[in-house]
Amino acid sequence: MTRQSPLRLPSLPARDLALLEEGRHPDAFAVLGRHAAGDVTVVRAFLPGANYVELILGEGRDAIAMIGQGTGLFEAPAPAEGPYRLRAAWPGGITESADPYSFGLLLSEDDIYLFAEGRHFDLATRLGANLRMIDGVEGTLFAVWAPNASHVAVVGDFNSWDGRRHPMRRRLGPGVWELFIPGVEAGAAYKYAIIAASGEHLPWKADPLARRTEAPPRTGSVVAAPAEFSWSDEAWLAHRERAHPMAEPMACYEVHVGSWLRTQWGQMGSWDEAVDRLIPYLQHMGFSHVELMPITEHPFGGSWGYQPLGMYAPTARLGPPEAFARFVDHCHAAGIGVILDWVPAHFPSDEHGLARFDGSALYEHEDPREGFHRDWNTLIYNVGRREVRGFLIASALWWVETFHLDGLRVDAVASMLYRDYSRLPGEWVPNQYGGRENLEAVSFFQELNTLIGARGRGAVTIAEESTAWAGVTSPVHHGGLGFHFKWNMGWMHDTLRYFARDSVHRGHHGDDVTFGLLYAFSENFVLPISHDEVVHGKGSLLSRMPGDDWQRFANLRLCLALMWSHPGKKLLFMGCEFGAEDEWNVDVPFPWPHPDDARRRGAMQLVRDLNALYRSTPALHRLDHTPEGFAWVIADDRANSVFAFRRSGGADTPDILVVANMTPVPRHDYRIGVPRSGLWRERLNSDAGVYGGADIGNGGHCRTSSVARHGQRQSLSLTLPPLGLLLLEHDSAGR
Repeated sequence: MTRQSPLRLPSLPARDLALLEEGRHPDAFAVLGRHAAGDVTVVRAFLPGANYVELILGEGRDAIAMIGQGTGLFEAPAPAEGPYRLRAAWPGGITESADPYSFGLLLSEDDIYLFAEGRHFDLATRLGANLRMIDGVEGTLFAVWAPNASHVAVVGDFNSWDGRRHPMRRRLGPGVWELFIPGVEAGAAYKYAIIAASGEHLPWKADPLARRTEAPPRTGSVVAAPAEFSWSDEAWLAHRERAHPMAEPMACYEVHVGSWLRTQWGQMGSWDEAVDRLIPYLQHMGFSHVELMPITEHPFGGSWGYQPLGMYAPTARLGPPEAFARFVDHCHAAGIGVILDWVPAHFPSDEHGLARFDGSALYEHEDPREGFHRDWNTLIYNVGRREVRGFLIASALWWVETFHLDGLRVDAVASMLYRDYSRLPGEWVPNQYGGRENLEAVSFFQELNTLIGARGRGAVTIAEESTAWAGVTSPVHHGGLGFHFKWNMGWMHDTLRYFARDSVHRGHHGDDVTFGLLYAFSENFVLPISHDEVVHGKGSLLSRMPGDDWQRFANLRLCLALMWSHPGKKLLFMGCEFGAEDEWNVDVPFPWPHPDDARRRGAMQLVRDLNALYRSTPALHRLDHTPEGFAWVIADDRANSVFAFRRSGGADTPDILVVANMTPVPRHDYRIGVPRSGLWRERLNSDAGVYGGADIGNGGHCRTSSVARHGQRQSLSLTLPPLGLLLLEHDSAGR
């Protein structure tokens, strides 16, 4: 039954009404919802565009027609207590829901306090857009940090993107704004309409804590369903938690998923397609891990994900978050770990993003000498600010814990550690002691790695750190940064420089091969041949190899075999495993070799066999991080450009002898001293015919003779293949 409300109600002050109409009222909860007004209790709703509004009381049997002021404000008398709803007639239909302004404070005081301290590490379930049931009412709780804003409102599908409809409540303390909007369901698109302290209307902002986004080029955030994926990888996680990552094999395949899946028609594919295509390929090739270039949402595809804005959202380009979780779960079922490139160093300046989020330098530094990257035209996170630091650490934990990731490769660590990174004198601000070290970044990394260690169930962190900063992988309690691994950029540069030389000159540059062993055990290293080495005019890995076509592929196989034999975990970018001819282009289909391309198919077979040998041979991975796992045998044969070394996995495993001939000249009767007499078997020959080589070698095995060499009483007389590597193992049962 509908009844008319009294015609006269206490009027709202004209100033309040004007501020509501302008969409800039500083405290909408003070005037909207239920309030005592003189001798009566009144419910006010501001619904611009509504034709007619009713106040529904109790169970819905009693309805009061609300008086409209012609400005969008509707009022009606109401009981001082009890539930009510608003039924509104719009040009497009009728809606009925609870009043957003009938709810009390929503975030707990603990939530507010922990956020202010930068210690709320479950931030994704508090800030952002989270489905909630409050007082029996279903809807979405929106919460955003904007301390210097004078007004914040939620705009979205559910209010016709009208910035006047849903102003938020500001909580005391760090400047968090909140609003529960009944009836908003998963899948709704939204943004924040923010007015700066100056009164300036800012461009609508995407949610920094959004867990789902619209597909680019659209830039809206999307209300995500709860992360309730049904996992089947508990056995995997339990094993990972018990394992010692330094002693485990790690052969990573770095991949830009959209580019790897891209068809000739330009489609990027999806996570479900990656389950069907990428995972079987990883299994076939024998990689232990896949490293994903950043999939955190990013506006510009040409950044390859390295300029993200959605630090909690998997890119919508490849499907919804639950599809990504499904991909990770299938990887674990296939015995493949998943590592994500994660970018806490900087973010792009797109107007819908974090840049001057509330009209001030909130996430970034105010001073461009600290807050702007000229190299990348991006803004630098202010990790010295507690709220920003907590935002980033909570992001890392969100990916590891919610999506069961096996590790994070942290991008651009060096750019964070040095205040003068890529800056000239006078263009940077020293630390409090006058130095160039960014002490806030050091503390940030130490806290990040400590928390990943405590909560990550064996997940690892890997630093892309390109300088000689000491202690990157040392424990935090020893003063280190606490990463598990560090990319060995020095090894990468030396190795690629060496292999780019014509073989006739290699005898003069053997230091490029040996120098890295002087510091190989100062950190826990990953040997990276990454995407950075096959872009921006550098050419593909194959194109760097000198000589004719035969020599180029022989050099490629030799380089890869040396990498897999060298101390350190492995990372190889997609396409390098078969010798892609051209450098990588994110916008073109992946250049799969033709079935009849024997040399590329041979290179793929070599990588497959290297992975199998590496993973099954303790001497090649167990002591990667200690000098006990490596010993030079020949490091100074400049005349022949031959190198030989032994790898060890401990007393309970046989040693491996690695011999590399860096010239296209076969070496016959080349003698190398070995610690044990008897039969030595060729576990691998990179010149084997099955790999596209000339099949020059030792027939699969060689027996020692009593000729002393290299401090040993016996030696092997070997035939060394041209531009080839031999990997031999003593056969204790051989006769």
